[in-house]
Amino acid sequence: MLAMTDLILFTTTVPKHLNNFLLGSQEINFPGCLTQMFFLHFSFVVDSAILLAMAFDCYVAICFPFRYTTILAPQEIVKLVVSLVVRSFSVILPDVFLLKRLPFCRTRIIPQTYCEHIAVAQLSSADISVNIWYGFAVPLMTVISDVIFNAVSYTFILHAVLQLSSQGACQKALGTCCSHVCVILMFYTPAFFSILTHRFGHSVP
Repeated sequence: MLAMTDLILFTTTVPKHLNNFLLGSQEINFPGCLTQMFFLHFSFVVDSAILLAMAFDCYVAICFPFRYTTILAPQEIVKLVVSLVVRSFSVILPDVFLLKRLPFCRTRIIPQTYCEHIAVAQLSSADISVNIWYGFAVPLMTVISDVIFNAVSYTFILHAVLQLSSQGACQKALGTCCSHVCVILMFYTPAFFSILTHRFGHSVP
């Protein structure tokens, strides 16, 4: 799932980036912009949820190894996958309708190479306070809560790993956790930089 959502995230933006830089075609129509924005945000929120599911998987494997197949039975994994996708779809879809209701009669130049909800909303001549509040609520409901639960999971994992009697088992568990933490940092660090820059760093080129 992580590979699939990363592929969606990649194909949502990179082809248009290449078109912008190589061919100089820097235009995108409004339906195309909404489509790009939806899949960009949707795949990002799904990615975040998958990283949380990976942390939960690691937590169960290390803290409850004998109950792992019971807690994460195939039917439970299917339910988890469906809930991740439904959550992401249901919180991102309103962004499309919040943008479609806005009139755009001023400049239509977005100051970055992809369509992002608030960046597009700021081009409107209407009141965008609903967009701004919803734009703050979605990361709090999804990404920020995922980061907090990730931190809690890895705190419990680290506590359990340090109590392992076998040095080899401890090193193996730490190696698995370190690779997961590296993936989490590589995912969230540029994402938070991008989110904060779009909200507050208007002078950042």
